[in-house]
Amino acid sequence: MKNSNISLQNGSTRPLRLELENQLSLVRNTCIDCPKCTACCAFLKKYGTPRAIAAAYDPSEVSWLTLPFECSLCDLCTAVCPVNLVPGAMFLEMRREAVDRDVAPLPAHKGIMAYERRGISKTYSWYSLPKNCRTVFFPGCTFAGTRMDTAIALYEHMKARIPELGIVLDCCGKPSHDLGRDDFFHEVFAEMKTWLMEHGVNTIIVACPNCYKVFNTYGDPVAVTSIYEFLAKNGLPESAPAVAGGLGPKTVSIHDPCVLRNESAIQTAVRDLAAATGFSITEMAHTRDKTLCCGEGGAVGFVAPELASTWVDLRQSEAGNRRLLTCCAGCTGFLNRKIPTDHILDAIVHPEAVAAGKRKATKAPLTYLNRIRLKRYLQKHHAGAITRERDFTPQSGKAGNRSGNLLKIMILILIAAAIAGIRFAGIQDDFNAETLRGTVASLGAMAPVAYILLYTIAPSLFLPGLPITILGGILFGPLWGVVYTITGATTGACLAFLISRYVARDWIQARLTGPRWRQLDKNVEKNGWKIVAFTRLVPLFPFNLLNYAFGLTPIRFLPYAVTTFFCMLPACIAFIVFSSSLLDLLKGNISPGLIIGILLIVAVSLIPFMIRNFKPGQADDLDIT
Repeated sequence: MKNSNISLQNGSTRPLRLELENQLSLVRNTCIDCPKCTACCAFLKKYGTPRAIAAAYDPSEVSWLTLPFECSLCDLCTAVCPVNLVPGAMFLEMRREAVDRDVAPLPAHKGIMAYERRGISKTYSWYSLPKNCRTVFFPGCTFAGTRMDTAIALYEHMKARIPELGIVLDCCGKPSHDLGRDDFFHEVFAEMKTWLMEHGVNTIIVACPNCYKVFNTYGDPVAVTSIYEFLAKNGLPESAPAVAGGLGPKTVSIHDPCVLRNESAIQTAVRDLAAATGFSITEMAHTRDKTLCCGEGGAVGFVAPELASTWVDLRQSEAGNRRLLTCCAGCTGFLNRKIPTDHILDAIVHPEAVAAGKRKATKAPLTYLNRIRLKRYLQKHHAGAITRERDFTPQSGKAGNRSGNLLKIMILILIAAAIAGIRFAGIQDDFNAETLRGTVASLGAMAPVAYILLYTIAPSLFLPGLPITILGGILFGPLWGVVYTITGATTGACLAFLISRYVARDWIQARLTGPRWRQLDKNVEKNGWKIVAFTRLVPLFPFNLLNYAFGLTPIRFLPYAVTTFFCMLPACIAFIVFSSSLLDLLKGNISPGLIIGILLIVAVSLIPFMIRNFKPGQADDLDIT
C-alpha cells in the first residue's frame, strides 16, 4: 500500500496512507463549512464540519484514530451537501488508517467480528447450485437468521420461475469492510466471487441491502439485482393479496435503508410491493435519497450508542403513530426497539400477521439455530448438483486465531491428561473433597498464600478469574474459599488499578480508547464509587480491563477498593459454594451445597436485571449501557 509522509500537529511524522491523505486534501479544499450536514447529523454536530475535522486530524493521537468509528457511514451528509462532497469516504479511510496503525478494530467490535466470522464458517455457510445454474439467491446473514420461513418461501417461489436458481448462505464481509479491515474484507469477498464465477454464476439476487451494496461495488463482472425488483417484475406468492382481500388497507411509512439511498429502482419496487400487498403509504420527511440511518450503520451502536439512538429518535418523530415497512432485516431489528417495524418480505409472505402487528422475527441467539436449520432444510429439499461449505481462513485473519486456538487445545489436553492420570492411577475413589483439602491443609500457610498471590497477579496479566475462583472452592471449601478468593480478587483489582495510575498510565491510556471508556471516565467524575458498584454488579466491561480503566479515572483508591470488595463478594460466594461441591458431583453425588450454589449463581445473574428494574432512571443516568 502506498504511503506518504505528513507533518503532524505535535511535530512528529509517520507515513500516512496515500488514500487517506488524498481524501483529507479533497475535503479541506472542497468543503465550504456550511451548516447543511451538521444540522442533520449528530456525529458532525458533535465534532464539526468535515473540513474542520480534516484540518484538525492528527493520527498521532489515539482519539483521532477512534473518532471515525462514531460515524454511521450513511452518506446523508453527501445527500445534503451543496458541493457534492463525500465525507463518508474520508471517514472510511480514517478507519482503515486506524486498522493500519493497530488501534482498530476496537474492543467493542469483537461481537460484530465474531458474527461475521461465523457467517463465513463451515458451520453456517452453504452453496447449492443446480445443473446449469447461472443465478443464485443470496439472502444474507441477518435475514436468514431472523426470517428462516420467509427465506424458504421466497426461494421456492423464485425457483418455480427460475428452475436453475441456486442459493448461497454466506456473509458478504460488509462488517469488516465498514470496520476498515480492508485486507480481510477483500480476501473474504474475492474468494467467494471467484468460486461463483468458476462455477458459471453470473447473477446474484440479494435480499440484504448491505449485500447489494457490496456486490454492486465490488462484484463486477457478476451482476446483482434485488429480490424486490424481481418480485415487482415477476409477481408475488399467492399469499400476498390477503391484506387487501381480508383485512383492508393499512397505512404505513417506508424506511429506505441508507445504503440504498441512491438506488431509486429498489426504492420504487419496495413501494410497489407494499401497495400490491394492500398497504397505503404515507411518506416521511426523510425518504429515498434523503433517508436517515436506522442507527445500526457503521457499527456505531457498539462504540457510541447515544449517537446511534439519535437516528431512531428522529425516525420515530417522523413516523408518528404509523408502522414502518423496510427492506432491511438489520433496520427492522434496530428500529423495532422504539417503532413498530416490519420487513416488506414478511408483508408479502405473512401479510395477515404483519397487517395485524403480530409478525415476530426470531432474535439472537436463536438466529444462529435458524441459520443451521435453514441450511439443513436446503440440504434435504434443494440439494444441488454442486455444493460446498466454505472452509476458508483469510491470511490476514490467521495470526489472530492461532494463539487463541492453541490455548484452547492446550487446556483441553491438560484436562484430558488430568482425568486420564487419575483413572489410570486408580485413585479416583480417593479423589474427594476431604482428601484433597487435607492434602492442602498439610502444606500449612503456603497453600493459601500461593493461591492469593496467583489471584493477585491474574488480573494484571489478563488471566481469567473464574477458573481460579472455582479452584478456590475445590481446594479450600465454602468458608475459607470465600475468604481467600475475595482477598486475592480484591488485591488483584487494586494492583491493576495502581499499575494503571502510577506505573503504566500512558501505555494503558493508549489502549483503552473509544467513546465508552471516555464515558466511563465522565461518569466516575460525576458519580464516584456508584459507578464502581454499578459496573461490578452489571458486567458492561471486561473485568480485567475495567480494573485498569478505573486507574485512569479521578476516583480515589480507598473508595475504589472498598466498593470493589463488597460488590464482588456476592458472585464470589455463589461460585465458591458451587465449586466446593464439584468433586462430589463428579462422583455422581448431588449435595445440598451444590444446589445452594446453583441457586446463588442464578440469584447473582439476576442482579443486573434487578438493578435496572428497581431504579431504571438511575441506570439510564449512568449512560454507559
